[in-house]
Amino acid sequence: MAQLMSLLVQNAIAIVFAASFAARLGLPVPAAAVLVVSGALLAAGNVSVAGVVLAAVLANVLGDGAWFYAGRRFGYRFMRLLCRISLSPDSCVRRGESLIGRWGGLSLVAAKFVPGVSVVAPPMAGALGMSVWRFIGFDIGAALVWTGVFLGLGWIFRDQIQEVLAMLAQAGGIATLALVVVLAVMLAVRYWRRRAFMRLTGMPRISVDELHELLASEAPPLVIDVRGEAGVQVDPRRIPGALPYTLKALQQRHPELPLVDGRDVVLYCNCPNEVSAALAARVLLARGARRALPLTGGFDAWVASGRPTSLH
Repeated sequence: MAQLMSLLVQNAIAIVFAASFAARLGLPVPAAAVLVVSGALLAAGNVSVAGVVLAAVLANVLGDGAWFYAGRRFGYRFMRLLCRISLSPDSCVRRGESLIGRWGGLSLVAAKFVPGVSVVAPPMAGALGMSVWRFIGFDIGAALVWTGVFLGLGWIFRDQIQEVLAMLAQAGGIATLALVVVLAVMLAVRYWRRRAFMRLTGMPRISVDELHELLASEAPPLVIDVRGEAGVQVDPRRIPGALPYTLKALQQRHPELPLVDGRDVVLYCNCPNEVSAALAARVLLARGARRALPLTGGFDAWVASGRPTSLH
């Protein structure tokens, strides 16, 4: 363990860069903790302040820049993939939409501190058409704030952190094993939460073909578009006849909501695993809807099938 601590001091800049870059790519790496420890090392004069800050900022811009380009190039398709492979709940896209829509470029700063959203905000900004230079400017500012906060915490609590590091060095292999166990438990908890969330949104779906047939029947279902404002901004089209109501409006019993008693309802979004549509369906079922079904694949599946769309 003592050798590990020595390596940490000697390679602090490289470790900060690697941890920060991995975290920006969405890997479960405790980059914030690495920065806090680095802040304590900075206070002891063992590490270059400029080197650590530059490494962290560069890693943030490179990692976020990769996602920004992917969002700009592939839009929501990429973000759905990103949330599917992430251990964070699939609501990350909806939370990212809310931040971007409310705060614009400043949301990149807030997203750094919101678990599950920090990876989604850059591709969301790209999908919504933020300019490259505007993104770079805000991302550099966000990286400086994020780096400064955690380095500052390490600097403030340097005495306590150095005591912990000394104890770890004396504990040897036991400390290493404990760290591995803690990391494994953290990953297991996040995985369990994701599985629990998926069970909550697990319900029957309706396919695009089935919906198309029902819309042509004598008793067509009520179709509701539950995409967020940012999603509509990316693609303002909708399924003909669909009513636009966000998940939040349905949950808050918006006064203009249509009556759904005794009617079949189909809901769609552009989110991973139809999460928003599934949550909205559960809300309507609890309020008397005879049947409420999310559309499999969401609006993108409807468009990909060649079915008609409208702007109103």
